[in-house]
Amino acid sequence: MDFSFDAKTEELRGKLLEFMDSHIYPAEPVFERQLEEREDPWSAPPVVRDLKAAARERGLWNFFLPGEHGAGLTNLQYAPLAEITGRSPHLAPIALNCAAPDTGNMEVLAMFGTEQQRKQWLQPLLDGEIRSAFAMTEPDVASSDARNISTRIRRDGDSYVINGRKFYITGAMNPDCKIFIVMGKTDPEAEPHRQQSQILVPRDTPGLTVKRGMKVFGYDDGSHGGHAEVIFEDVRVPAENLIGGEGEGFAVAQARLGPGRIHHCMRSIGLAERALEMLCRRTLGRSTFGKPIAEQGVVQDWIAESRVRIEQLRLLVLKTAWLMDTVGNRGAHTEIQAIKIATPATVEWILDKAIQAHGAGGLSQDFPLAEMWAGIRTLRFADGPDEVHKRSLAHRELKKYREGK
Repeated sequence: MDFSFDAKTEELRGKLLEFMDSHIYPAEPVFERQLEEREDPWSAPPVVRDLKAAARERGLWNFFLPGEHGAGLTNLQYAPLAEITGRSPHLAPIALNCAAPDTGNMEVLAMFGTEQQRKQWLQPLLDGEIRSAFAMTEPDVASSDARNISTRIRRDGDSYVINGRKFYITGAMNPDCKIFIVMGKTDPEAEPHRQQSQILVPRDTPGLTVKRGMKVFGYDDGSHGGHAEVIFEDVRVPAENLIGGEGEGFAVAQARLGPGRIHHCMRSIGLAERALEMLCRRTLGRSTFGKPIAEQGVVQDWIAESRVRIEQLRLLVLKTAWLMDTVGNRGAHTEIQAIKIATPATVEWILDKAIQAHGAGGLSQDFPLAEMWAGIRTLRFADGPDEVHKRSLAHRELKKYREGK
């Protein structure tokens, strides 16, 4: 068992760490200032464009996507790079063109898109020229069971007509979001996992209304386009906009969500590392009852527990990445669910302790911790809530013993 990184990963880690120090961290206060100054509350601040140009010039681009369209990295090679970007979640992933939901949408187009779909939409996404959204979640049904999706995609001659309502559609408020991948039902009478399809809907299509931006724990998350409620009223698109075939939407969603889940977990480990770093620096720099806070037993317990939990989490994520590379996403299903359950809860706990150590400041805009906490807390819903993953994982575990009877 070899825990070392290969030569290619080490080389890219070195370049990325240097880029973080020379470009990303210095840009964080600039980014915050430009957020306050911008006229459009949903547009990306100018510093993002500068960082993207600098990253691409250095070859730090599209790391997440294997094969001919991306950097050709395996999941195991990408994991430590994604972790580094997680230390600056608002800037580093987008600078490297490795930010959700574009990553998952590019994976869908690379795996299932036609040549024309790839030319029209995948290429500008790969080049970082546009943003995209994935419209799946709905307010009127329990979307944790994707079979409940009620948006209707109806064939009408050489077109499809879409009617429905989506919400918490990430990135949809961003004016650079030019394309939506929409999931809905093409055949409500088919067997449950064959009712759904996915289709490409350009933002400027008549009948598509981005109704409002939605807040997350009071944050508008507007740094890269927020989350939106989106209405589809008799939205008509050409039949060739369908991704894959009719009834393949559920399978496409599962193929998209596997890599998406591990990418979130990879980045979250980097965020946890930064939170622990802030926890240590803060408690060493403040004193209570005659000694540094870091010397209080309860704080040392937080620090030790944080280190142990990060190391446990990292090993599980790396194992999952290795399995995805060697036996495929289906073969790594159990581990993907395990990391999706473990990561948000673990990182949320570490952030909670870092916030506590910062006192009232930890709740304020003077430190990034509160917003980080809000973002991590949402991961207990994103790409499937904890309870759904636990249910599936328990069924899989019990199956071993049921079959053994």
